[in-house]
Amino acid sequence: VLFSLSPGEIVVNEVNFVRKCIATDTSQYDLWGKLVCTNFKISFITDDPMPLQKFHYKNLLLGEHDVPLTCIEQIVTVNDTKRKQKVLGPNQKLKFNPTELIIYCKDFRIVRFRFDEAGPESAKKVCLAIAHYSQPTDLQLLFAFEYVGEIYHNPAKKVNGIDPGGGGGSIGSASGQQTPLFETYSDWDREIKRTGASEWRVCSVNEGYMISTCLPEYFVVPSSLADQDLKLYSYSFIGRRMPLWSWNHPNGSALVRMANIKDVLQQRRIDQRICNAITRSHPLRSDVYKSDLDKCLPNIQEIQAAHIKLKQLCVNEPFEETEEKWLSSLENTRWLEYIRSFLKHSAELVYMMECKHVSVVLQEEEGRDLSCLAASLIQVMLDPYFRTIVGFQSLIQKEWVMAGYQFLDRCNHLKRSDKESPLFLMFLDCVWQLLEQYPAAFEFSEMYLTILYDSARISLFGTFLFNCPHQRVKESTEFAISKNIQLGDEKGLKFPCVWDWSLQFTSRDRLLFHNPLYIGKSAPCVQNGAVKTFKRSKKNYSSTLRGVPPALKNGIISEQEFLPRRNSLILKLKPDFLQQTESQSNSMEQYFRDWFAKPVDLHGVILPHLSGTQIKLWKLCYFRWVPEAQINHGGFITAFHKVSLLADEVDMLNRNLRQYKSNSSLQGSCSELDQSRMYFRANSLNDTSEAPDFLSSSFPFSPVGNLCRRSILGTPLSKFLSGAKIWLSTETLANED
Repeated sequence: VLFSLSPGEIVVNEVNFVRKCIATDTSQYDLWGKLVCTNFKISFITDDPMPLQKFHYKNLLLGEHDVPLTCIEQIVTVNDTKRKQKVLGPNQKLKFNPTELIIYCKDFRIVRFRFDEAGPESAKKVCLAIAHYSQPTDLQLLFAFEYVGEIYHNPAKKVNGIDPGGGGGSIGSASGQQTPLFETYSDWDREIKRTGASEWRVCSVNEGYMISTCLPEYFVVPSSLADQDLKLYSYSFIGRRMPLWSWNHPNGSALVRMANIKDVLQQRRIDQRICNAITRSHPLRSDVYKSDLDKCLPNIQEIQAAHIKLKQLCVNEPFEETEEKWLSSLENTRWLEYIRSFLKHSAELVYMMECKHVSVVLQEEEGRDLSCLAASLIQVMLDPYFRTIVGFQSLIQKEWVMAGYQFLDRCNHLKRSDKESPLFLMFLDCVWQLLEQYPAAFEFSEMYLTILYDSARISLFGTFLFNCPHQRVKESTEFAISKNIQLGDEKGLKFPCVWDWSLQFTSRDRLLFHNPLYIGKSAPCVQNGAVKTFKRSKKNYSSTLRGVPPALKNGIISEQEFLPRRNSLILKLKPDFLQQTESQSNSMEQYFRDWFAKPVDLHGVILPHLSGTQIKLWKLCYFRWVPEAQINHGGFITAFHKVSLLADEVDMLNRNLRQYKSNSSLQGSCSELDQSRMYFRANSLNDTSEAPDFLSSSFPFSPVGNLCRRSILGTPLSKFLSGAKIWLSTETLANED
C-alpha cells in the first residue's frame, strides 16, 4: 500500500502486526497492518481490503484509516490481562504494556487497535507518541507551521501544485468563483457596494493591528465617524473592539456588532455617539435597535455542556439501554432547544430590519462569540448571496475568521483550553435546519456542511487555526524568523486556505457539494461601479416546495414581551416608535403569520419553522459513524440521487437544444457533456438508473470500523433497520431469533 506524506510531515513512530477492530462482537473482520504516528495524523496501513464496505469518499490529504491529530479527543490504553486502562495525557508515563488502544475522535468516531501480536515495547512507544503529538503545548507545533515552513524552503513541493496562501486576496471555490477573504481594503469596499451601503466606509485605523489585536486590519464604520474619534472611543470597549458593520439591507437598515463598553462613566456618551452615527447612515434616519445577546441566548458554557451530552447520546450509550427513552434523552441534552433559540432570535431581528426598517446592533461582552453566530444567521435568512457556495464561504471569512472568533480556543486544538465550545458547529447545524426546510434555496448540500465541519479539525489550514488574524501574523512571523524564512513584504506566513477544496478533493468529488434542488439565480455583482443588489423576484414558487404551512403562531414569538434594551436609543429617540409593547409583539406576530401564509420566494427572505417537530437532529453529521443507525439504500441521499439524475437530464436537454439551435459540430457537445454539475449523472435521456448499491444514510461516509457502540447484539432497532447485517451474517441473526 502506498503511504504518502505531505510536505513537512515526518513519521514519528510505528508498530507492525497491529489489528484494527472492525466489529464489536467478532474479530473475523479485523484488518492486519502497521500503525503509524506522524506529526500530522495517525495512519493504519494495510493490504487487506476493507470488509463489508461498498464505498469510500477519498480525501487527498488522508488515507482511508487516517485520523488527523487535531481530530483526536481522547486516547485510552488498555491491558486485558492486568485489567488496567489509562487515559493518556501529554508527557505521561505508561506503566503497563498496552494490549489495546482506543481513540475517541472529535467527530464522534471511535477507532480501536489491538496489539496481541505486536512487540509490547513498540506498541507502548506508538501510544505515547500519539498522546504526545496530538496534545501539543504550543501553537507553532501544529502541523500547518511545519508544512508552510517546508513549502517556503522548497516551493516545488506544493501539494497538488497549489500555492499555500492561494495568492492572498481571494480563493477559488468549487464553482470556480473567488471567495473574498476580507484581508484587504478592496474586499470590504466591494461588499459595501454589493449591499448598497452608501453611508458607510472602509476604515484603516487598525492597519498593522495598531489599535486592536483582535479586530481585522480593515473594517467598515459609519461615514460620519472620523478616524480620530474611533481611536479615542476604542479605549472604552472591551478588547478595544470598536463597532463592526456586517451587512446592509436594501431598505438602508444596517447590521452592526458591538462589544460592551467597559468605561462606565463614558458608557452613555459613547453609546449615544455611535448610535447617532448609525442612525445618520440610514437613509430614513431610522432608530437603532440593540439586542443584548448575553441576556437572550445560551452562553458558551451551556452550549458546550449540551454538546457533551449529545456526544454521550450518539456515541457512548448502548442503543438497547437508551432506545425507549431516546427522544427524551435527546431533549435533555438541550442541543435542539439551543438551536431553536438562535434561529428564533435571529428571525426576530430579521423582522426588525425587514419590517421596522431599523438598524440592529448585536451587543455582546467581547463581541466575538454569540454575535458571530447571530450575525451570520440573520444574513443567511435575508440575503440569497450567502446561500450560494462562494457567498457562504465569504460570510464565514467575514463574520468568523476576520471578526476574531477564537477557533484555537473554541475548537481546543491544543487540548488544554477550558474555553472549548462548539459554536461553529452550532452555526452549521442552524444552517442545516434552514437547508432542510428550504432545500431549493441553497446552492450547497448537507455533505458540504459536514465536510466543512470536518475541515476545521485538519491542522493544515490556517482558516480555522487561530484566535484572530493578528495571531496568525504574530506567530507565523516568529516561526519564520526561527526557521530563517525571508518574508519580504508579506505580513506573516501564508497558510493553505480551507476554501481551496482542490487540496482535499478531486473535481469529481467536489460535485457532491452541489445541491441538485437549488433554484439558482445569477449572483449579485458590481459592474463598472454600478451596484446590482438582490431584489425580491416576482416569481412565486409552489408552496409545496416547503411543505404545508405550519401552525400560524409557529413558535416564533417570544413569550417575554419584546421590550427594547434598557440603554437602547429607542427609548430616547422617538417615543412613538414603540408605543405599546403589545402592539409591537402583535405586529411581529402578524409579520410572521403573513410571511408563512404566502409562497416562499427562494431569492428573498427565508424564515425558520420552529415548532417541536420541525427542528431536527442532523443525522448525517452525528450518526454517520454509528453502524446500527445506518439505513442501507435509505436516507435523504436516495432522493438526492434521483433529483441529481433529473437535474442532469434537464442540463443535457438544454445542451442538446443549444447545439441544435447553433447547429454546431458534435465534438463541441462531447466536451460539454463532461461538464455536468452533478455527482450522479444520467447516462442517457431514457435512463432509469437504479440507485447505486453503496448508497446509505451515512453516504458519503462509512461507519465500517468505527465502533460507536458497545454491542449491537439483539438491539431491536438494528434488526429493524437491517443495520446489523453489515456486521453479522443473516444466519447469525436467524439463530439469535
